[in-house]
Amino acid sequence: MPEITTLFWDIGGVVLTNGWDRHARRRASSEFNFDWEEFQDRHDLAFPAFDAGNASLQEYLDRTLFYRHRPFDREQFIAFMYTQSQEYPESRAILHAVAQSGKYFVGAINNEPLELNRYRIETFGLRRDFQVFFSSCYVHSRKPEELIFKVALAVTQRPAAECVFIDDRPLNLESPRRLGMHAIHYENPTQLRAELQSYGVAV
Repeated sequence: MPEITTLFWDIGGVVLTNGWDRHARRRASSEFNFDWEEFQDRHDLAFPAFDAGNASLQEYLDRTLFYRHRPFDREQFIAFMYTQSQEYPESRAILHAVAQSGKYFVGAINNEPLELNRYRIETFGLRRDFQVFFSSCYVHSRKPEELIFKVALAVTQRPAAECVFIDDRPLNLESPRRLGMHAIHYENPTQLRAELQSYGVAV
């Protein structure tokens, strides 16, 4: 097996909590007392464009919530959205150790709307560990589609056989495997450390 030179990581579900997943949206519907089913229907239609960088946060909120009067304002709601992001310290420590070793090119391949992506990069200091962010909002392509992985390989000029991609969702591992990348299904920090070591990655 070729030596591993490159590690691509998912962010939400591995390094941080998911920024705006179903659980966060459920909490929002309870906190702000709006109709969950109605919101979810609108979210399903509006989110793909938001996630792919083709609609702004304000446009997403216009389509899902603020198409009519609400007893709360946008700033309150956006602040709540941001507070849903938290760090997973143990997996972040593994990422940091790999990045600080200086032995690997470390990048992110993640699905994230623009405003949430910026907030999470800044708030959690992700530039300390990632050299590049192939986020859906920049690439205009989302996992599990192959395009986002093809762009990451083309831009970094890394052979697929030298790359490992880490994600918590099995479906997102299928495209990189087809392209010849190695893949780790993230379950917990101990398992991640062991699988990285099985590829010869110093952790």
